[in-house]
Amino acid sequence: MINKAIIIAVSGVTASGKTTIINELKKKIKDAKSLHFDDYDFEGEVEDFYQWVMNGADYNVWNLEPLKEDILKFREDNNAQYILLDYPFAYKNELIKPFIDCTIFIDTPLDIAMSRRVLRDMHNATGDEIREDMSFYLRYARIAYEEMLNTILPNSDYVIDGSMQLDEIVSQIMNIIKTNYECKMKKAVL
Repeated sequence: MINKAIIIAVSGVTASGKTTIINELKKKIKDAKSLHFDDYDFEGEVEDFYQWVMNGADYNVWNLEPLKEDILKFREDNNAQYILLDYPFAYKNELIKPFIDCTIFIDTPLDIAMSRRVLRDMHNATGDEIREDMSFYLRYARIAYEEMLNTILPNSDYVIDGSMQLDEIVSQIMNIIKTNYECKMKKAVL
C-alpha cells in the first residue's frame, strides 16, 4: 500500500531561499523528506532561458521522469509524512503536477535574489567577471526571473514575502501546513 505523504512544493526564482527554507522545515517536521530540483540533470533541460521565454516558456520541455520516480519511491516509504520539493515550477509541469498537494512561492525581490546569487556563486569572481554576469543578467536572464513572477507566482497556492527573516518564513509555512494538514502534522511535528 502506498503512503499518501503530503507533497509540498516550494518555488521561487534562483536564490530566493528555497533550499535554505526546506532544510529548516526538515528540522521542524519529523519524518519529512526532501527532493531538490537542482540535484538532477534532466533531459530537455533549457540552456538558453531568454530563447525559452521568447518561444512561449513551455515548462514541459524538461523531462522530469527522474524526479517523478523519486517522488514515487518516497511515497512508498511509510515513514515519510511529508515530501518537501525544492522545485521551481509549481503546477506548470504536467508530469509532476498530479503529485503536488500544495505549492508555496517565495516572493523574493529580484535585487535580494541577485545579491544572494552573487554572494553564493561568485565569491571568488573578479570584478570583471561579476560585471559581465550582471550585464548578461540584464540583457538575457532577467526575462526568466520575470517569467517566474508572471507565471509561477500566480500558479501557486500561497505566496510568502521572501524578504522576511528565515524564521518568519518558516513559521508562516508551518502555519500553512498545520492549518491544512493538521491530522498528519500532529504525528509529524517533533
